[in-house]
Amino acid sequence: MATSSDFIEFVYDQVATATDSIRYRKMFGDYMIFSCDKPVLLVCDDTVYVKQIPDTLAVFTAHGITPDVGIPYGGARPHYILDIENTDLAIEMVQTLTRVLPMPKPKKKKAASKPK
Repeated sequence: MATSSDFIEFVYDQVATATDSIRYRKMFGDYMIFSCDKPVLLVCDDTVYVKQIPDTLAVFTAHGITPDVGIPYGGARPHYILDIENTDLAIEMVQTLTRVLPMPKPKKKKAASKPK
């Protein structure tokens, strides 16, 4: 089951004020939410996932939450599941991930093939 367009719009609306640059993109058959061009939230099957790193656990802990863990898709590492309906938590999570995650490495351009 893929993420519905209504759900991704709801997720976007919940975190749109977290930073000046929030967008989403269809990827992997589901969606990724980007903040300042950093991938911060993975949305698969109408569920929102965040990386399992000390910074995300600290945000959950500060809100008195022990996060559930899930696997967004086959072959993926386990991620924390974010309750996107908790707007304060979701916004703080996006702000934290925007601050701590590195910029993605630029994709290498394919070299032009040499004529034989």
